[in-house]
Amino acid sequence: FQGIFVLGLPYALLHSGYSGLFLVILAAALCCYTGKILITCLYEENEDGQLIRVRDTYEDIANACCKNLSPKLGGIVVNVTQVMELIMTCILYLVVSGNLLSHSFPYVPMTEKTWSVIAFVTLLPCVFIKTLKIVSKLSQLCSLVHFIIILVVMTYCLTQIHQWSWAKFRLSIEFEDFLVSVGVIIFSYTSQIFLPTLEGNMKNPGEFKCMLNWTHFLACVLKTTFALTAFLTWGEETKEVITDNLPSFLQTLVNLCLLTKALLSYPLPFFAATEIVYACISRGNHSNYRSPLSALGVRGSFLLLTLLMAMFIPHFALLMGLTGSVTGAAMTFLLPSLFHLKLKWKKLSFLEKCADISVFILGFLCSLAGIVCSIKGLLEAFG
Repeated sequence: FQGIFVLGLPYALLHSGYSGLFLVILAAALCCYTGKILITCLYEENEDGQLIRVRDTYEDIANACCKNLSPKLGGIVVNVTQVMELIMTCILYLVVSGNLLSHSFPYVPMTEKTWSVIAFVTLLPCVFIKTLKIVSKLSQLCSLVHFIIILVVMTYCLTQIHQWSWAKFRLSIEFEDFLVSVGVIIFSYTSQIFLPTLEGNMKNPGEFKCMLNWTHFLACVLKTTFALTAFLTWGEETKEVITDNLPSFLQTLVNLCLLTKALLSYPLPFFAATEIVYACISRGNHSNYRSPLSALGVRGSFLLLTLLMAMFIPHFALLMGLTGSVTGAAMTFLLPSLFHLKLKWKKLSFLEKCADISVFILGFLCSLAGIVCSIKGLLEAFG
């Protein structure tokens, strides 16, 4: 939850004003809710009224919902959507790494693409990752680096507390700028792709909902505190990535920390994407690789694909926005609420049905607005 997106939250407050603070809280509540109902869809009651886990993945849930149309249609749609979003996330980390390296060492005569290749070389060991335990250790280090970055920014902001003023907040907002803020805030909480695997790997899955409540609550508190502190410090001068506002002597340190964070963040979406693809290739047997050479081939191909796309796709940020608007909203809001209604309709109360329908409508509107803004930006970019 405390990913690179967090560094864009002060900029989101610049364009959304007081409503942005409300959105940070609302997004946490909605994403926590859709995470819970998604996991609920993995379970069914047996004859004794006990909940039994009858599905393992997002794909299984989709197949159960679409079995009357086609036994595998739902799974194909979900898998394609998941893999697209995960690949684009991996590519983003490579692009960011190249950008950070070029800014950290401006005196070295190399392009951003060359730096991206160097970053790619450090990620080659990812082809040997076989279990989620290794990924979790890397994610733990990633979290540590992230908190160092947040600590540096927050400490500097607190030294400028004499300049803070609530007058910097906007009361009126422009609709298009507001939509950009909505996208940044909502998608900084998304984690639904990983939840079925995470819940399945927990020692005590019964604690999942409690874990989800605490992580979303803490993420909300940290995001609000960080975004508010940074925005009150720089106001109208707040940049898209808040670390660009720091003095030069701190920027290099923070850029190197961000680089470390980006490289440590890469294995999680990479592992998830390769697991999905290999599960399809090996007919669902993704817990144990039957052919180590085949597994290496899948992971190696994915690594190379992310590098090639990072180097040759023009206007990557706009394409990322378009993909995120389609896949992010679908996986976070549209599909969990739709699947929950489909599988649990007879057991849901009236209020639960209303909640699911409201989340679906909100997700659809967010997705539509994001698509329109991204396409408009692409058309302007291509002249």
